[in-house]
Amino acid sequence: KGQSINRVAKFWFDQTRDIADNHIIAVPHPNVMVVEELGMIPIEIVVRDYLTGSSGTAIWTHYKKGVRNFYGHILLPYGLKKNTPLEHTIVTPTTKLELTDRNLCEAEIIGRDMTSPEQWEEMRLMALTLFARGKKIAAELGLILVDTKYEAGYDPVTGKIKIADELHTPESSRYWIAATYEERLARGEEPQSLDKEFLRLYLEKHGYTAANLPP
Repeated sequence: KGQSINRVAKFWFDQTRDIADNHIIAVPHPNVMVVEELGMIPIEIVVRDYLTGSSGTAIWTHYKKGVRNFYGHILLPYGLKKNTPLEHTIVTPTTKLELTDRNLCEAEIIGRDMTSPEQWEEMRLMALTLFARGKKIAAELGLILVDTKYEAGYDPVTGKIKIADELHTPESSRYWIAATYEERLARGEEPQSLDKEFLRLYLEKHGYTAANLPP
């Protein structure tokens, strides 16, 4: 698994160098990635195209509870179904709070001095551009890039923002099989996925959710 994630991440970092600088120096072995040390910005930039998910920060988790203002986005209309496309791509940042993720909106990011307004806007636009490239390449491979998470840091010498951690891997992204998506959606079935959502759904089915997992 480690080798697979490492090599997938390298593929995507290579495919997007023209969009954003990243922290990779070398990949001398399938299990090894040599990277720059960055000043990490404590924000996970999650980009979403579909009303889905089962985790505590997932957009569907909140929508089915009646939440309509999500990360500063107004989710309308009522009566939407799980796994359907959003009207447009949205950015939904989170941050780590002890052992869990916490939802953020843009005002909180700036108000809590997590980054400057200029850095946040640069990161937001970078994430949207990376996501658009990811969707295009995934579609060519018969996949739907549903949502993903980006992490970024700054070069301590130059201050330049660079993408870090991983990129468009099944660990940080949700992928569906495009060929069967419409058919399974019509039958009310979960899409065929190539990520870890199957495990979340299994745990949820057996009574384990973000709200009641032990510390």
